[in-house]
Amino acid sequence: MSDIEIHVNGESHTCPVGQHLPQLLTQLNLNPRLIAIEYNGEILHRQFWEQTEVVNGDRLEVVTIVGGG
Repeated sequence: MSDIEIHVNGESHTCPVGQHLPQLLTQLNLNPRLIAIEYNGEILHRQFWEQTEVVNGDRLEVVTIVGGG
């Protein structure tokens, strides 16, 4: 299998063809419970993460949710 190139928060990353979003988050050491994702310019609701396969050229913006008071 070959790798594809994607962009996460403006930085280039590679991942295997056929990788789904949860596996990518694990690869990037991101806690899925603490982030929100913009996928190619659209907010991607958590219910769709499992079925979302990243493809070459995808652009993700990952925002970490921070609590405070």
